[in-house]
Formats: sequence, structure tokens, C-alpha cells
Amino acid sequence: MPDPTPRLHSVRPPSGGRVVLVDVRDPGDVPPAPPGDPLPGTVRTVDLRVRLLDENDRRAAENRAFLQQRGIRALNFVSSPGAGKTLLLERTLDTIAGEVRCAVLVGDLETDNDARRLRREGVPVAQITTGGTCHLDASMVARGLAALPLEGVRLLLVENVGNLVCPASFDLGENRRITLLSCTEGEDKPLKYPPIFTSAHAVIVNKIDVAAALGFDRAAALANLRRAAPQAEIFELSARTGEGFDRWLAYLRALL
Repeated sequence: MPDPTPRLHSVRPPSGGRVVLVDVRDPGDVPPAPPGDPLPGTVRTVDLRVRLLDENDRRAAENRAFLQQRGIRALNFVSSPGAGKTLLLERTLDTIAGEVRCAVLVGDLETDNDARRLRREGVPVAQITTGGTCHLDASMVARGLAALPLEGVRLLLVENVGNLVCPASFDLGENRRITLLSCTEGEDKPLKYPPIFTSAHAVIVNKIDVAAALGFDRAAALANLRRAAPQAEIFELSARTGEGFDRWLAYLRALL
């Protein structure tokens, strides 16, 4: 009979006599790299072993080729629930959709609330209802793309399911992954949930208009982001007031 006792990779003594830290991660694990466009100076390693996500990665590659053939750039927005993805996309579309044809895919367990908020004249929007699934995967995105009229579209915005864990593992076929961190969440989220930040091309620190009222420590948050996501470009803005939005829009325009 197999030993039911889990094997621990490392145990660190209590910090300040309070907490025992038990690390059960595989020492051979490699942090996820951003999917899509390679970052300058990075080297991508190809693991030839069969992995659990191989089928998803195959479909993601098909999505990426499909979009590239049509000249469409795809951005995958990930964050916790309530970080402000939908409002960020609303304000973004209000400007960008007047310059370039956009399309939107929205992922949620239920309802089409966010998809209805993002509808604009000339902007096709599809809601992907996942039921109990806490993230989008490449197959879901492929079905969403098949439901959209993509003629003339140059920018695809994907609003992923609100979750700081699962979406980090699933390449959708995007060119850029954008992770949001809201000032309402606290400064330590990049250290507590590193994969979602490690796998980002850019990080948006949102809701800076309420940072002072919340006692948000900007310096600590930025230090934590640089530690968890040194590869990511960082934007500080308010999707509600528009503060800091010009630099974000310039980033988008440079992708097109």
C-alpha cells in the first residue's frame, strides 16, 4: 500500500516564532513565461515531455495562427473579481474603438452583464459562459472567435474570468497578457499569487484614485511587482477617472 503521507520539499522554521512554512512545490518547477509575443532578451524553453496542458497549448497555437493570419492582435486581461477589468475595457473602447475596429470576448461563470456593458457601435462582443469553470481555455476562445464577425477587426480584447490562480496556466492564443492589480486588494498580491504576475507582459495598478483613502502603500506594491514580475511593464491608472490613461492608450496603439 502506498504511503499516504505527502512528501514535503522543504520546511522552513517559524518566522518570528509564529508560522511554520511548508513548501510542497516541485523544485524543478519553472515559473510560467508570458505567452504570445516574446519579451526582449528572453529565451523560451521547450519542454518535450507530455504535459497536462498539451491539448490546450495546441489549440492556443491554432488560435494564435488564426488571429495572425487576419492581422488581429489579442490581449488577455486577467485579475481577481472586482479589480476593474470591465471598466478599464469600457474606457479603452470609448477611445480605441473610434480608431481601430475591435472585438471583445468576455468570460464569466454566469450572466452576460459585462458583455452588455462592453457593447459599442461596430464592436462585436461575445459572452463565454463557463458554468463552473474558473478560467477561459483555448478551446472556449476558439468557439468564441467562431461566433464573432471578425472582418476588419485588428484588436481583440479578452476579459478572462475573475481569478488570480487558474487563468495563469492557460494560454489562450493571445499576443499579450495584461494582469490587473487593484489598490483595493492590497500590496502583497504579487507575492501571494506570483504566476498570474510572472506570466504577464504588463501589469495595470488600477483604482489609484482611492489609493490614499485606503492607505495603499504604492512603494511596497511596486517593489512587490518588480520582484514577482520584473519582465512586466507597469501602468498606474484609474479606470474610473481616467488618470494615467494616456500612457496605457499609447501602449495599445504601439501594438497595432
